[in-house]
Amino acid sequence: MHIHILGICGTFMGSLAQLAVAMGHRVTGSDANVYPPMSTQLADAGIELIEGYDPGQLDPAPDLVVIGNALSRGNPCVEYVLNKGLNYTSGPQWLGEHCLPGRWVLAVAGTHGKTTTASMLAWILEYAGLKPGYLIGGVPKNFGVSARLGDSPFFVVEADEYDTAFFDKRSKFVHYHPRTLVLNNLEYDHADIFPDLAAIQTQFHHLLRTVPSEGLIISPADVPALIEVLEKGCWTPVESIGEGAYWQARLLDESGGKFEVWLNGGGSVFDDSSVSDDSDDSDKRKVSRYEGLVGTVTWPLSGKHNVANGMAAIVAARHAGVPPDIAVAALGEFAGVKRRMETLANINGVTIYDDFAHHPTAIATTLQGLRKQVGDDNIIAVIEPRSNTMKLGIHRDQLAASTAEANQVFWYQPTGFDWSLDELVGASTGTQVLADIERLLEATVAAAKPGSHIVIMSNGGFGGFHQRLIAALG
Repeated sequence: MHIHILGICGTFMGSLAQLAVAMGHRVTGSDANVYPPMSTQLADAGIELIEGYDPGQLDPAPDLVVIGNALSRGNPCVEYVLNKGLNYTSGPQWLGEHCLPGRWVLAVAGTHGKTTTASMLAWILEYAGLKPGYLIGGVPKNFGVSARLGDSPFFVVEADEYDTAFFDKRSKFVHYHPRTLVLNNLEYDHADIFPDLAAIQTQFHHLLRTVPSEGLIISPADVPALIEVLEKGCWTPVESIGEGAYWQARLLDESGGKFEVWLNGGGSVFDDSSVSDDSDDSDKRKVSRYEGLVGTVTWPLSGKHNVANGMAAIVAARHAGVPPDIAVAALGEFAGVKRRMETLANINGVTIYDDFAHHPTAIATTLQGLRKQVGDDNIIAVIEPRSNTMKLGIHRDQLAASTAEANQVFWYQPTGFDWSLDELVGASTGTQVLADIERLLEATVAAAKPGSHIVIMSNGGFGGFHQRLIAALG
């Protein structure tokens, strides 16, 4: 089958393309913006890429057109598909109908940490010899690619709440039907499609309705928005994570680089003396064996948010049959994810990181984790507020406080904003707003001194700023 994907360079659609190729389909695709790492992955997979949306790319007609959610009515290819009556579907629907049936789906949902947690979970299953398939909105360094079919029933998927397509306004994750579901956290985001937090909570409630009663939901014990979602209706066992919860992490290092994993705080969950090994409750005996201290994770990651991500991955993997001590060992060898506090270079004592943070909470937790790790060293944050929610100014009042741990902050004011970032200058010290990439580059280079840590935060290509900075410093 010839599948043509519109919007193929998005993290989800590019990953989907690789799965389709692995299943034996001929895959082509197009996008308005083509940049690494996804363009590199697609080229390596032998997928033909077309720049732009000239309808001529659909003649002769492919067997199926998969339309990304970034495309809407008015797009030349979309209009051609509709006018010619071509066969089309969405990416999430294609995944749900062609890749996931009959598989044990482990889905990771939440406002923050989906990519990292899904990568951790896939790596734990791999480390345990389970050879999972996965589709992740990033590139786990332990694998080197963002998706693969795998060689087992297990499939890990990053479950995004963003809408499916212009013709299907449900959240993507309703198509996945997970048996194991991780709910990382929940805040207001995606202001371009959701009017308020309650609307997002409704979508999460719809997701809960798809999880079987023999499945498992993993959720933090201290997130009110998720507690409210669970109270709307839940038909699946829930295991909680956090202080006083069933699963707990105890930091041995302020940076989060070393922490203990405890099951039930070391207390007794139940009396299993009457449980026989061949009974329906034999799984409970396996759980009780690990009550108390499970093990200690030592890794290069930082931040309490990553500790929470790791805990969720351990619990989800255990549901798939991986003993917690094995999961702990696996996390000790977790190499991280590209564009998630990825160290790009160290030049003359200046360390440069690439991070995907695009929400005040993500910005704050990333910088807090780095501060714990580097102590009093100079931290410079360079931020492109690129998401639709940022452009609408929904979180403008939280942005200044989110960068409190940085010594200097350079905000890039891109075109298309409905508000000015200039108001942030007076709200925090050491802050500049620059509307020109060249001036931004000059200011960052001038601020960089030996011992500085530069964190570049953007969920896009940022005009090649990362490599230009490395070249300038070199």
